Amino acid sequence: MMSVVSTLAPPRLLDRRTDFPGLVTASGEPWHYLDSAATAQKPRQVIDAIARSYGGDYATVHRGVYARSADMTIAYEAARRKAAAFIGGREDETIFVRGATEGINLVASSWGGANLKSGDRILLSQLEHHSNIVPWQLVAERTGAVIDVAPLTEDGRIDLDAVEAMLTPQHKMVSLAHVSNVLGSVLDAKRAAALAHNVGALLLLDGCQAVPRLPVDVAALGCDFYVYSAHKLYGPTGIGVLWGRADLLQAMPPWQGGGAMIDRVTFERTTYAPPPQRFEAGTPHITGAIGLAAAIDYVQAIGVEAIHAHECALVAEAQDALSGINAIRLFGPKDSAGILSFEMQGVHPHDIGTILDEANVAIRAGHHCAQPLMDHLGVPATARASFGIYSNSEDVAALVRGLERVRRIFG
Repeated sequence: MMSVVSTLAPPRLLDRRTDFPGLVTASGEPWHYLDSAATAQKPRQVIDAIARSYGGDYATVHRGVYARSADMTIAYEAARRKAAAFIGGREDETIFVRGATEGINLVASSWGGANLKSGDRILLSQLEHHSNIVPWQLVAERTGAVIDVAPLTEDGRIDLDAVEAMLTPQHKMVSLAHVSNVLGSVLDAKRAAALAHNVGALLLLDGCQAVPRLPVDVAALGCDFYVYSAHKLYGPTGIGVLWGRADLLQAMPPWQGGGAMIDRVTFERTTYAPPPQRFEAGTPHITGAIGLAAAIDYVQAIGVEAIHAHECALVAEAQDALSGINAIRLFGPKDSAGILSFEMQGVHPHDIGTILDEANVAIRAGHHCAQPLMDHLGVPATARASFGIYSNSEDVAALVRGLERVRRIFG
């Protein structure tokens, strides 16, 4: 039989580098930023939106009767609608938090504190970020619940077959990373939701690494809670999103007390506002919400699918190049979503990062807030290159040149 040679062209790489003023050194040289999984650089569109919100547009929200306060309130709540729609949710299900870490803590403390009891079980996985481990440990200590840990497949994915075998009616919460911040492995979130629901458990998804590069629809996935941070989505630090099913949020008690989250306060008794305001005590991060909305506009104008294809092409390019260096061991699946972790035999990742920095290449080196995963991999730390909208083949080439220099230095 005659073989058919594919005529499909490789994905066309994006060319958005000039949108990001931070991608040059103080001397004007290109800065090869490969740490987007930690935090993304910001495009001018986001920087300008934040500057305007701190300038001629600035006023508080929700409380002012003057025109500028009303306008800022409209913009702030429009940002909420945008943040909700970006993942297929509703605005009354969308809570602004300081970041995904705070979102998980809120669920663990409020929902967990009200619903978990001694003998209940929580299921996490071997690859979770510390922010999806420690909050559950804290609530487990308070309630007597027990934490179980799902293993990984050989190529670094959460083993859902093992999850299915582990789940019991005693499990009340399953909390998993949608995309691993170390391995870039993508969870089959829809199957994870079905498995959790089959035993009556809820599913929380940590979407920090997913939303910058994958289309997300919480309704289609079937999850119960979803969290993401703005700063990994090309937006500002200090703000993130917790989405939760309306019926769950309505039944959850407040997490913090103060202004804006109340209905009526007396010294004898306080009644609380409905969600999402119930969970947003105090003056909110107004300018952060405006910046997040601008970041979502920026990403949607390009298209998440195009971003994902761009990053996948760069990961494949980097995998091919690094696999040719004998001293390097790669971690994670071939179809990693925008993230590539590796080690170089005989060289600590911190030394790799320091030497690369001398060549204007910025990577992450350490345990990446995933120490249990490092234990599983049998290493104290890894070096991690992670890609974004602005990354290009020159960044990959600079990384390879730098690693060749590391190998020469360490022999």
